[in-house]
Amino acid sequence: MIEPILSAEVCAAQDGARPLVALESTIITHGMPWPQNVEVAARVEQDIREGGAVPATIAVLEGRLHVGLEPEQLRALGQARNVAKLSRADLAACLATGGTGATTVAATMIAARFAGIEVFATGGIGGVHRGAETSFDISADLQELAQTPVTVIAAGAKAILDIPKTLEVLETLGVPVIAYGQDAFPAFWSAASALRAPLRMDDPATIARAHAMRRALGLSGGQLVANPIPRTEEIAAGTMAPIIAEAQAEADRQGVGGKDVTPFLLARIFEATEGRSLSANIALVRNNARLGARIAAELHEMIL
Repeated sequence: MIEPILSAEVCAAQDGARPLVALESTIITHGMPWPQNVEVAARVEQDIREGGAVPATIAVLEGRLHVGLEPEQLRALGQARNVAKLSRADLAACLATGGTGATTVAATMIAARFAGIEVFATGGIGGVHRGAETSFDISADLQELAQTPVTVIAAGAKAILDIPKTLEVLETLGVPVIAYGQDAFPAFWSAASALRAPLRMDDPATIARAHAMRRALGLSGGQLVANPIPRTEEIAAGTMAPIIAEAQAEADRQGVGGKDVTPFLLARIFEATEGRSLSANIALVRNNARLGARIAAELHEMIL
């Protein structure tokens, strides 16, 4: 049985029975340049603290699973090179070989469950890629949501994906998809898509009760809470659509595939929006962290 290494803050929270919110680490290693990556990660952690919970950023460092990073570890990870991007298929191998890796949604959910954390805030989940009917490119995040009992707060699926197909797969897998405070499913950089979310809930307490009810019923899997980016920070869906289409066309022309697709598209979209996509990304991640803290606090009260 492996034992995760807990940060001092996470250890104190568990000893003192305080609510915890998991955070992924790919946003640090693969999402932003140094030093902005570490500055944003620290700000997101502080948002969770201000919301009444304790942040637990998850990563693998030299073959050890860390749940919660000390400030110096966060800074070192933010400057590290050749860090593996870990999903379900890679996590155990990275641990076994003594590697260093940043966790995606799927790997973060696994580690969070392992550490007894039931709420996880991120930016957007992976899903069904455009053209998946021929490429079969579907993120492991969807299967993870179907089997690992963690409530995930995200601004929907990344808008570079085929969102209708992503919602269809989530429905097939029996994953509750809950839009927070609106009927429309959010589209990552945009507060709303043209698609209606299967479920709507308007307060953190109801979301926490739904999580607890799934546990009581013995249902496998978690919940996806689709939390729209604040309207003041969004980029309109009509503005983003042609930019995403052009980025996808460029990826097709260059033969970009597999794990390289998402970072390629995000880089092209960043350039086309003159950085607005990254600013919106930061805003939505912080917004999700704040909601995650409130849900974790409500769930904690129910457990007590």
